[in-house]
Amino acid sequence: MDDTLFTIGGHGVTWAQALGGAVALFVLLVILLRRRGAREAARHDEEIAHRLSEMARAQAEMTGRMQSMAEVFANRHSDLARALTERLDGFGHRLNQSMTSQARATHDSLTRLNERLAVIDTAQKNITELSRDVVGLQEILANKQTRGAFGQGRMEAIVADGLPQGGYDFQATLSNGRRPDCVVRLPNAPCLVIDAKFPLEAFTAYRDAGGPEARKAAAQRLRADVLKHVGDIAERYFIPGETQDTAIMFVPSESVYADLHEHFEDVVQRANRQRIIVVGPSLLMLSIGLVQAILRDHRMREQAHVIHKEVTLLAEDVGRLGDRVGKLKSHHDQAGRDIDQILTSVDKIQKRGAKIEELDFAAEDDQSRAQPRLMAGA
Repeated sequence: MDDTLFTIGGHGVTWAQALGGAVALFVLLVILLRRRGAREAARHDEEIAHRLSEMARAQAEMTGRMQSMAEVFANRHSDLARALTERLDGFGHRLNQSMTSQARATHDSLTRLNERLAVIDTAQKNITELSRDVVGLQEILANKQTRGAFGQGRMEAIVADGLPQGGYDFQATLSNGRRPDCVVRLPNAPCLVIDAKFPLEAFTAYRDAGGPEARKAAAQRLRADVLKHVGDIAERYFIPGETQDTAIMFVPSESVYADLHEHFEDVVQRANRQRIIVVGPSLLMLSIGLVQAILRDHRMREQAHVIHKEVTLLAEDVGRLGDRVGKLKSHHDQAGRDIDQILTSVDKIQKRGAKIEELDFAAEDDQSRAQPRLMAGA
């Protein structure tokens, strides 16, 4: 162990020294390695701590983001809930309005339906009453006396509605002792006779005829009865100077009048040639309206002198009104000229006032004060 192993710088190194140096070197290496390991461990710990802090910061950011997202989700959820509630409320309101309007429309429809049912009920009652009236009318027309009274009543109603009192007479007696159904008084002319006794028996038989032979026989009977009645009217009621040479034969039914003109035109023409005019209710009303116009024109002619006097007085009033308007116009023209003269005077006064305002009195005062000073200096 004491043997010299090698020499360094003239100094011999033994095995013990070499071994001790090796041990020291090993210890030094161990110490260095431990220090390096400690430094690496510290650096590793620092890295871990840094990573942990980064992770903590990332976790905090993630937590903040999660909280923000939670708040956003909460706001969105509240907005969505509010929007859904509003839409549900609006839908409920619209549904309520729709149901209300539908209920109102249904109520209105039911009300109108009830009204129409009431109208239909009333119409049904009217139809029932009309059917009873038709049955009664058939019964009336089946009897000759009642049928004549029916035609007389319709004719009297039309005449009384269209003419004034004194313009007609019912059942008046003529000079020959005959009594027509109605006499219409015309001004300054003979009266007009109206007969309401149309022979309806033959016409009813013509309508009720079943076969062609029966219908032909009923038509011949109808022609004969109508022409006989036309001849009776012309013989009984044509009195020269007392009645017109034209008479009216009244048919109390429009349908009978239409059938007579359609199927028995020859009978109507023969009656016209005998100056007998066959009329229905509508034509009788038209004829009475024409007579009423004639009476109105006659009354106006009777009052023509009164109208002429009133027109003369009206012309005199118009002349006086023209004179007074002329005087008023002259007064108005004179007043206009006076106003023009007043305006001229006012204009002159305004111009003189403007000239007075344009005068410079301050400069004249300065000049008047300057003259005494000049005289004192002299």
